[in-house]
Amino acid sequence: MTSLPPGFILGTGRCGSTLVHELIARHPATGFVTNLDDLGIRQGNAQQLTLWRRLPAAVSEKGRARLAPSEGYRVLAREVSPMLVDPAQDVTSADLTPWLEKRLHAFVEKRMSGLESAEIFLHKFTGWPRASLIAAAFPDARFVHIVRDGRAVANSWLQMDWWKGHLGPAGWHFGPLSPELDEAWDAAGRTQPALAAIAWSILVDRHEECAAELGDRWLTVRYEDVLEDSRTHLTRILEHLGLTWTDAFESGISRYSLSSGRKAAYLQDLTPAQVATMESLIGDQLARYGYR
Repeated sequence: MTSLPPGFILGTGRCGSTLVHELIARHPATGFVTNLDDLGIRQGNAQQLTLWRRLPAAVSEKGRARLAPSEGYRVLAREVSPMLVDPAQDVTSADLTPWLEKRLHAFVEKRMSGLESAEIFLHKFTGWPRASLIAAAFPDARFVHIVRDGRAVANSWLQMDWWKGHLGPAGWHFGPLSPELDEAWDAAGRTQPALAAIAWSILVDRHEECAAELGDRWLTVRYEDVLEDSRTHLTRILEHLGLTWTDAFESGISRYSLSSGRKAAYLQDLTPAQVATMESLIGDQLARYGYR
């Protein structure tokens, strides 16, 4: 039986939210969806969580057979709605039907059943925040937005096999560009690095709108700050969710080696002209988050 409102880790994708989600999920008071659950293997859900917390961080590495916390998009599509999985624009409270609200609550209750020590359901979404809809379904839910330098995010997107920017706004993940953004992309030569930077700005702006709507239910944390001072910023996240730093949590996160070594890899992966174009497009957002 949960005693804390559900908590959601949000981010643009390739922003460090997966690592933060895994770190917070090491807390024994959290319950969450695993990748096995996502594949339809729910038997022994409590045992899956217990086993994962006993294993080294390497078992969560992508690109291998693994056990790990999951965004659970396949199981969400099956048990809730594809609307939450790949919307062409952000979903809001206006999209929340009573039918969908019941399915969301049933989804969370099913994942938390049998977890005797769990106090909070923890989940992660990337891309659109979906926070307006979720907050309407769970009026006391808490949200943690993980933000990362948009140049690094855009650079990483360009290297992903799921990036659809090569299809242009008619075929990518985020719907049509506004006339203003289309004009800005045209002025930048309609290049892929420029479009990736614009995509980051679209998502960050939407997260900021949700932050304004949700007030003190929202916490924004820079990924780079987590890497450089994990104790301070993980404590902030735990406290925002209603949790405390415990010996068990500290033991769990000690399995991870946090490094900020690649935070400026975009300087090697992109040309100076491409970086300059990105900065001309997203400079205002970068400055708001303290990125030089």
